[in-house]
Amino acid sequence: MKVYEKLLQDNKKWALDKTDQDPGFFNRLVDIQRPKILWIGCADSRVPPNEITQTNPGDIFIHRNVANLVVHTDMNMLSVLQYAVEVLEVQHVIVCGHYGCGGVKAAMTNSSFGLINKWLRNIKDVYRYHQREIDALASQNEQVDRLIELNIEEQVYNLAKTSIIQKAWKRRKAPHLHGWVYRLEDGIIHPLKEISPGEALDHAIYEYDNLGDDA
Repeated sequence: MKVYEKLLQDNKKWALDKTDQDPGFFNRLVDIQRPKILWIGCADSRVPPNEITQTNPGDIFIHRNVANLVVHTDMNMLSVLQYAVEVLEVQHVIVCGHYGCGGVKAAMTNSSFGLINKWLRNIKDVYRYHQREIDALASQNEQVDRLIELNIEEQVYNLAKTSIIQKAWKRRKAPHLHGWVYRLEDGIIHPLKEISPGEALDHAIYEYDNLGDDA
C-alpha cells in the first residue's frame, strides 16, 4: 500500500470511529464553525495543534507557516487573522512555536537556502534585536532555544501592531494574545507571553488613532 493510500484508508476508519462514538458529530460541523481560538503555529509535522491540545475539529481555527511568523506583508496570514477576528470573533489568538525549530536554527547561520532566505530574514531581525543577550549564553543549544522564545514573543507583538487586532480591541475588548512554546522532548506547552486587549504596546508609534480597513 502506498503512503497516500494509507491516509485515505485511515481517514475512513477515523470517520467511522467518530460516528460510532457520536452519531451527530459531523452534522454539527456542517453548517457553522464557532472556534474561540486562532492558532498561528509552525508548519513542522511534529507539532499538530489539535493533537497536542486534545481538541476536536471546529475547536481551533488554524494557520501554520515556517517558524510561526506574523509578517505584515503576508496576505495569507492577514486574511486568516481578519476572518478569525472579525467574522468568527475569536476570543484568543495563540502563537505557538517549538524548541528545535529548524527555521530558527537556519536563520542563525550564514547559509543561503534559496527562496526561504526572504522568509527567514524576519527571524534574523529578531536575532539582531537581541544579539547581546543571545550571544552571552554558554551553548549553541541555549542560544537557539532563546531565539525561539524571543521570536515567539516578537510575533505576539506583531499581532498587536496590526489594525485588525487594535480595531477588535476597541470594538469588543478581545482577543487576548498569547505566545506559547512546545517542547518536543516531553510534549508540554509552556506559556511565554500574554497581551491583554488594549494593553500598551512596546512603542506608542504602533498604536493607531483612526482605524481603517487596512491591516
